[in-house]
Amino acid sequence: MSTPINIKSVAASTSPVTSSIHDHFRNRGRDSSIDIRQPKVLHPLENEGLRLLILENISQDAVATFRGQGYHVDHYSKAMSEDELVEKIGSYHGIGIRSKTKITQRVLKAASKLLVIGCFCIGTNQVDLSAAARAGIPVFNSPFSNSRSVAELVMSELVALSRQLFERAYELRTGVWNKQSKGCWEIRGKTLGIVGYGHIGSQLSVLAEAFGLRVLFYDVVNIMPLGSARQVDSLSTLLSESDFVTLHVPELPETIKMISEQQLAQMKKGSYLINNARGKVVDIPALVQSLQSGHLAGAAIDVFPAEPGANGAPFDDQLNSWASTLRALHNVILTPHIGGSTEEAQKMIGEEVSQALSRYLGYGSTVGAVNFPEVDLRAITTDHLTQIRVCHVHKNQPGVLKQVNDALSPYNVEKQYSDSKGEVAYLMADIADVSPADMLRLKERISGTNANIITRFLT
Repeated sequence: MSTPINIKSVAASTSPVTSSIHDHFRNRGRDSSIDIRQPKVLHPLENEGLRLLILENISQDAVATFRGQGYHVDHYSKAMSEDELVEKIGSYHGIGIRSKTKITQRVLKAASKLLVIGCFCIGTNQVDLSAAARAGIPVFNSPFSNSRSVAELVMSELVALSRQLFERAYELRTGVWNKQSKGCWEIRGKTLGIVGYGHIGSQLSVLAEAFGLRVLFYDVVNIMPLGSARQVDSLSTLLSESDFVTLHVPELPETIKMISEQQLAQMKKGSYLINNARGKVVDIPALVQSLQSGHLAGAAIDVFPAEPGANGAPFDDQLNSWASTLRALHNVILTPHIGGSTEEAQKMIGEEVSQALSRYLGYGSTVGAVNFPEVDLRAITTDHLTQIRVCHVHKNQPGVLKQVNDALSPYNVEKQYSDSKGEVAYLMADIADVSPADMLRLKERISGTNANIITRFLT
């Protein structure tokens, strides 16, 4: 939880000529009688120590943040298998993962205390989002924090592919001197086709133009381009006009194998394909065939349909049947899912996701949840010590609000907000002047309704 800002300690620069309104606000900042309300630190009614399970080399800053807030944190550097999670998850209220740990329906059934899931990465396809929502568990991620890291990796791959850099470097490491220019190109003046013009694609667009590339992009929605980039009307148009094609789309039913035999045939002869998005977006056997035939001049692949669960594990044909064939191809850059693996990206991801988890556990806010209605209320302040916060996750069905409001009717409801998403709805309410005995009775009444999924009281 963030520390409240002491307004009186903030220095502000002033212009040479100050107006009366500037004087007014400056004088207010100097007035020690002004009441600056501070947020009250909330705790679960049951006063049970919250336990978090953190996996997969998540930022140590995030781990330190959780511990600094009083949570019990168990941190493991590797992913856990489904069986391991089923065995351990039952004692934890929150879990933080990256891309290798899979939160399946079976894991969720074993997670009897679980309140929240944090994906310390962009994607959330490693979590059964609908099953988590039905269990009353919001899932948070960091969709934008590693955008720059991925965009820079793509720029490096453009240059490395066009100069056959990896092949020349490998040859020299094996003692072979092979200085040549045949098939090596500058990227200036070439056309880059970006599939998916979101945060990564748009940042990449700006960097690419600075290198002198012409930029085309294709997206399922109309988007205002940055710089001189131009949106095209179809994927086939982009493929046929681009010297380099780079993918930046999520894994959805409609994007699985969106680049397969037909699409590869539409690409220019001698062009290059880059995939730093999701492993199932490209039909790898079709890509291998296109590279072997010489239709494509090269490729860079950072993500794969199946990936090893830990560093040091083999990337072989047992994992993906075509792995050894792909590894033997010339001018193909293979990297182990490192698109967002920079110190800067991991630090920002750690900050963003840890704050989201802390806001939900401590204040009930679901802003930013990917599978859940987004509900928030302003903080209870320290001058309202008798207020409690009701956080009620329930099935999205008629009559629930009437039941809850009937239960709350003897008390003063200071503020209330609810929203729904699919099968799940979420209500937050702050009520005043509730005795400790009433709190327990009230919680039992609300959690005993037929639509209840999870009810928490924060005091």
